[in-house]
Amino acid sequence: MSVGLPSWQKLIEHMQNELGLDEDMIGAPEASYQALAEYYRLKQGSLGPLRSWMDREWSVSREKVQGSAIHKLIVSLDFPIIYTTNYDRNLEVAFEIHSRPFVKVANAKDLPKATGEVTQIIKFHGDFDDDKSLVLAETDYFDRLSFDSALDVKFRADALGRTILFIGYSMSDMNIRLLLHRLWQTWRRSGYEKNRPKSFIFMPQPSIVQEAVLGRWGIDMLTEDADDPEDALLAFLNELKDKVGRPDGA
Repeated sequence: MSVGLPSWQKLIEHMQNELGLDEDMIGAPEASYQALAEYYRLKQGSLGPLRSWMDREWSVSREKVQGSAIHKLIVSLDFPIIYTTNYDRNLEVAFEIHSRPFVKVANAKDLPKATGEVTQIIKFHGDFDDDKSLVLAETDYFDRLSFDSALDVKFRADALGRTILFIGYSMSDMNIRLLLHRLWQTWRRSGYEKNRPKSFIFMPQPSIVQEAVLGRWGIDMLTEDADDPEDALLAFLNELKDKVGRPDGA
């Protein structure tokens, strides 16, 4: 949203309008966008029209990405691997604009390209360039809960031996929460839980509930004192960059 992308609420409103539904008919606010997308697929026969609309609406100019301080910081922090649940190409565009090499991984056939020599951008919930890769409707999420797809296997392998920093997750995404829980279980059952690398999650506002639950899974919560979530994230990334000690362009 920092570069003008629509919110999930706008996606819900678009599906409601296209299907001729109002909130009383869909059981809002309890109905999730995943359930509504599942209904859309049942009624329309496919998610093709919705995906096409999203592809258009989720597209922003290169100039907006170039002017995004958050995207510039993400690139300059030089993360070896970035997992994103976004479908758009803005991260990839940011790397191109700032002349940083990367490899995009959206499905199993992309995995051999992830050699570790350059930053890997893993499109964990799919990519607009590959309709079959999109995780959007409720069935897609349920299918992913088995955690046996190629990207799930890669994430488990990457996460077991590395420090992870979660940014931008509301933690209401159940397949992400279940994956974190299973990672914690794996370390606990190994008998070497004390050797697990520390992991962190950044949230704009503190939550004692999330802090306690995530802390039990070995994930420390980080926050910034700012009223606006975007300002909080920007402050956090700047502070992280200062502590890492990498100058611009390094």
